[in-house]
Amino acid sequence: MTSNRVITLIDRYTKIQRELEKPDVFRDPEKLKTLSKELHEIEPIYKTYQKLTSIEKQILETQNLLSTEKDQELISLAQNEIHRLEEEKTSLKKELEKHLSVEDPMDTKPVILEIRGAAGGEEADIFAHDLLRMYSRYAIKKAWEVENLDGNVVKIIGKGVFGHLKFESGVHRVQRVPITEAQGRVHTSTATVAVLPEVEETDIYIDPRDVTFDAFRASGHGGQNVNKVSTAVRLRHIPTGIVVECQTQRYQAQNRALAMEMLRSKLWAIQEEETQKEISQKRRLQVGRGMRAEKIRTYNVPQNRLTDHRIGTSWHNLEEIMEGNLDPIFDTLKEEEKKENMQ
Repeated sequence: MTSNRVITLIDRYTKIQRELEKPDVFRDPEKLKTLSKELHEIEPIYKTYQKLTSIEKQILETQNLLSTEKDQELISLAQNEIHRLEEEKTSLKKELEKHLSVEDPMDTKPVILEIRGAAGGEEADIFAHDLLRMYSRYAIKKAWEVENLDGNVVKIIGKGVFGHLKFESGVHRVQRVPITEAQGRVHTSTATVAVLPEVEETDIYIDPRDVTFDAFRASGHGGQNVNKVSTAVRLRHIPTGIVVECQTQRYQAQNRALAMEMLRSKLWAIQEEETQKEISQKRRLQVGRGMRAEKIRTYNVPQNRLTDHRIGTSWHNLEEIMEGNLDPIFDTLKEEEKKENMQ
């Protein structure tokens, strides 16, 4: 079985090849340089995968021939050929594993982290705030920079941010007694987490004609010009209906640039989700490109337990985890990802 990551990379390689055939790419030196560089990085995996696929096909053909052959001399030759091919297959698998062991370039990217309350009303919104606090405290421990973009949306900048947080996309569920519950009953609420890597303009092209732009007056903190000048921006991507807003910066141009950054990341996430659907409906890990509607984790407060449903593993120190002690969870998920990539 070929890992999800290999298939994703092969798919990306063929897409880049098609992109490089377009005349407009050659008129854009920066895009041409970026795509060529990415193609060069994936090429060893692509070539090794093609060789491995060819060897597996030869093995199958020889086995089929062997099953119908009566001549002992030809049977012996076929068996020797299968043995040789199996050795070559083993060697190519090791070579592919070596290529895959190299860090995914996307893992080094900053991320846009968006957390929203889902089912559960006010308690869901409180839980979303608790999750944002948890990730923010983790970021502080890692000496990362956290920049507020829009209330429940933050940008986190630092070494290997996406590589650490990429497993968090999905639905998080909490079971606890809400502060608004007078009878002491345990309620279940959910929040959605989206972890989006910072995406370059050359990675996701957005046709300006597909985006509507609105400027409005910012609210809240931000200086004397707040509520007086239309510095906040709202972008709507017509083909997908995605709407993003940004009002944290002092100038409209800065907010617009950040909003475009958020839009690119959201479009990238949709593209990656579709790729994952095509690859397999049975994967356990999301690798940061997860299904937004999939429940990935439960936080059981009365039992001080966190359970990750993708790998069936629980931790019994929920209080520490909510204070940002997430490394044991991330280390376990990384190990599972490694096993899948090497499968």
